Amino acid sequence: MSPPRQPLSAVIITLNCVRALPDCLDSLAFADEILVVDSGSTDGTVELAQARGARVIQQDWLGFGPQKQFAVEAARHDWVLCVDSDERVSTELRISIVSALAQPALSAYRFPRCNRFLGRMLRHGEGYPDWSLRLFDRRQARWSDDPVHEKVLTQGAVGRLKGDLLHESAETLETYLTKQNRYTSLAAASMAERGKQAGWGKILGSPLLRFFKFYFLRLGFLDGLPGLIHILIGCGTAFAKYAKLLELRAGKKPQ
Repeated sequence: MSPPRQPLSAVIITLNCVRALPDCLDSLAFADEILVVDSGSTDGTVELAQARGARVIQQDWLGFGPQKQFAVEAARHDWVLCVDSDERVSTELRISIVSALAQPALSAYRFPRCNRFLGRMLRHGEGYPDWSLRLFDRRQARWSDDPVHEKVLTQGAVGRLKGDLLHESAETLETYLTKQNRYTSLAAASMAERGKQAGWGKILGSPLLRFFKFYFLRLGFLDGLPGLIHILIGCGTAFAKYAKLLELRAGKKPQ
């Protein structure tokens, strides 16, 4: 018999992810509740989630941060584990989560995320350990309001758990690049609203420093060609984000 622990709600936001969802749901079977917040799927995602015993709520898209916070607030339990539909909890991570919830010493925990890219699980560079804060007590932490690159905000200390969150994305490179293009537009708009500036230093320096950090210091070269491509795309998104910010700032100047 398992020792008593804090009850846990696993929450997932979804949109047309019926192929990836089964493995995700299977890995969350240890949770006391699985809550799926769907934003209009038409591929059978909702029906699959319900058939697997998940509670499903429909909510029009609010942006990544607000959508995830909506899901957290709709959960039945205060301790929440937030995962994406193409992620799954490894056995080691499940054991760590259950152990932490038996007697929580902190109100939030992060753990490494391992990303599959071009058929390879990345173990270095920008792809690993990709520390992700996903387990927390919603009474003491919450998702930010950022429409993209959202993060969990907490004032207390954050613990670390062993075991990987496995990101098994099956998207094509074309889809991945399209998503990065959308993300950089959202990030640029957010920076513009906060009055951020883009100059030579950011546009040139940010991609170069990013490459040096992740390819050399973080040993990204050990992940072979997939690792190199992953890092180069990241450098390109850094450039695109600041270039788009420059465009937005220039558009606001008086003619």
